Amino acid sequence: MKLTHRIGRTIQGLVAAIMLACGPAMSSELLNSSYDVSRELFTALNPGFEKQWQQQHPDDTLTIKQSHAGSSRQALAILQGLSADVVTYNQVTDVQILHDRGNLLPADWQGRLANNSSPFYSTMAFLVRKGNPKNIHGWEDLARSDVKLVFPNPKTSGNGRYTYLAAWGAASRANGGDAQKTRAWMQKFLANVDVFDTGGRGATTTFVERGQGDVLITFESEVNNIRNQYGADKYDVIVPETNILAEFPVAWLDKNTAKNGTTEAAKAYLNYLYSPAAQHIIVSYAYRVNNPQIMAEAGSRFPKVNLFRVEEQFGGWPQVMKDHFNNGGELDRLLAAGHK
Repeated sequence: MKLTHRIGRTIQGLVAAIMLACGPAMSSELLNSSYDVSRELFTALNPGFEKQWQQQHPDDTLTIKQSHAGSSRQALAILQGLSADVVTYNQVTDVQILHDRGNLLPADWQGRLANNSSPFYSTMAFLVRKGNPKNIHGWEDLARSDVKLVFPNPKTSGNGRYTYLAAWGAASRANGGDAQKTRAWMQKFLANVDVFDTGGRGATTTFVERGQGDVLITFESEVNNIRNQYGADKYDVIVPETNILAEFPVAWLDKNTAKNGTTEAAKAYLNYLYSPAAQHIIVSYAYRVNNPQIMAEAGSRFPKVNLFRVEEQFGGWPQVMKDHFNNGGELDRLLAAGHK
C-alpha cells in the first residue's frame, strides 16, 4: 500500500475516533405553553434565543415549540399531561395551579426571577371603529344601553378576568368604594357583552373579522397590534386612565424539565426575556417593561395610566378566584341577575 493511502486512512480513522468520542450533535427542544394572543410576540423572540443558545452550546441545536390557548385551558392541558418545559402566562393563578394540583414547580416560583417572575406587563384597552362612533372614552361609557362589548370569558381566559377586574376596580373607585353601586354598574356592563369568546384571539376574530360589537376589550398590547395589522385607518385605541396592572408571569416546570433534560435551557430561555435585546422586542409589540431606559425610549407610545394591583384592590388572586370566579361567585350572580 502506498504511503499516501496509509496516511489518508490514518487521518480518516482519527476523525472517526474524535467524532465517536465527542458523540453526535444534539438536537434539543423546548415547549413553551403560552396564552392565546402571544403568538406573534414569541415568534419574534424565539429566534434570538435559539441563536444565543447555539453560540453558547455549539453541539446543541435548540428549537422552541409553542402552544397557545386561553391561559386557564393551557394550565389544564399541562395538568392532564402536556409536557411543557416553560409557561409564559398572563395570570398568576394559572401558574400557581401547576404547583397546587400538579407539584410541577415549587411554591416560591415567583421569587426565582425578577419582578415577581414577570418580565413584562400590560393593562386593558379598548379598540373601537375609526372615528369612535359610540363616543367611548372610559369605563363609565361601557355600561350604556347602546354599547355592545366583546371580550373573552373570565371563566376560561386570564385576559377576560383582567377585563372584569379592571372594570370592577374602576367602577369601585368611581363610586367611592360603594359595593352596591359597583355591583349595579357591573350588572349593566356584563349585560352589554355581545360575545364571550373562550380566549383573547377568538374575541379579536369576533370583533375584527365578524364585525360584531362596538368595543373590543383586551390587553393594550393586543389592541395596538390589531390596529397595526388591520389598519390605523379602521380603528382607534383608547386606554382608560384608571386601570389594572396585568402581570405576565413565567416559570420553568421543574418536574417536566428534569424529565425532559431541559432544565438549563428552560432557565436560560426565561432569563433571556429580561435581556435588553428581548425587552426591546417586547416593547415593539406594545407590552410595557420594568426597564426605565427602554420605556423612556418608547416615548409617548404608552399613555400614562394609574394602575392598581389585584392584591391591593381585591386582596390577591386566591381571594379573587373565591369571591368572583368560582361557581356561584360574583360573576355568576351578576350574569344571572342580568338575564332575569
